[in-house]
Amino acid sequence: MGSPTNLKDVRTALSIAGSDSGGGAGIQADLKTFLALGVHGMSAITALTAQNTRGVSAIHPVPPEFVREQIKQVVEDIGVDAAKTGMLSDAEIVTAVAGAVIEFSIPNLVVDPVFISTNRDVLLAQDAVGALVNKLFPLAAVVTPNLYEASALLDREVETTADMADAAKALHEMGPKFVMVKGGHLEGGDAIDVVYDGVSVIELTGPRIDSHNTHGTGCTLSAAIAAYLAKGDPLLDAIGRAKSFVTGAIRYGLDIGEGHGPANAGWDSTLPGEVSGGGRGSS
Repeated sequence: MGSPTNLKDVRTALSIAGSDSGGGAGIQADLKTFLALGVHGMSAITALTAQNTRGVSAIHPVPPEFVREQIKQVVEDIGVDAAKTGMLSDAEIVTAVAGAVIEFSIPNLVVDPVFISTNRDVLLAQDAVGALVNKLFPLAAVVTPNLYEASALLDREVETTADMADAAKALHEMGPKFVMVKGGHLEGGDAIDVVYDGVSVIELTGPRIDSHNTHGTGCTLSAAIAAYLAKGDPLLDAIGRAKSFVTGAIRYGLDIGEGHGPANAGWDSTLPGEVSGGGRGSS
């Protein structure tokens, strides 16, 4: 776990996301990740959820003006070196968050378009998807959809690495600087994610860990990217290091509950064996 030798050197990251009552995803996973990676974590909660390892039973959105106020207070007093968004619940919250990102000049924005979970729970109202694409994607340094989300965003199946490359290119046209299509739901083989930066398609390959304790992996990944960006890493390096961190979080996942246990966002990154596989690029 890294920590600054001078407290004035501390870097900050803001999570704009929902609260997971089970502690495995959302704000809780993000703050654990920020702490593990040596940045000061802050939060603007967008929704309360009633959930556990088996799924989500209820969602209670936070009023949009209160979401904005949380962001305002953090930015004006502490400052934000990077931010990530998770579950934004409805179109009004998406609009409020996009407005705050512009108003307060929030840098290094990672957008995790959380609307279809590993358990296939739908976490975003239908009218909010359009707002997410039109208002938030153009502000993003990187967006990180899983296969289900990429398929829904493009209204076509994304099932292979070739599909992922095509999807990344199509999503890039919606405005983000980078797109990372996550391949965690691919069948068998290595864990392959596809990144597109507007010029090249880059495959990031890592070991696939045989585990059902994968709840919160998307949140942990996007939070780790934000943490590394806050610390000054170039974007592609931040993405690669975050993938390695998530591999460790899955390897040391917590076997709790009766469903998908959470990835261990607080795992000790000094433990061995978490080196991400090399990427290969193409145009």
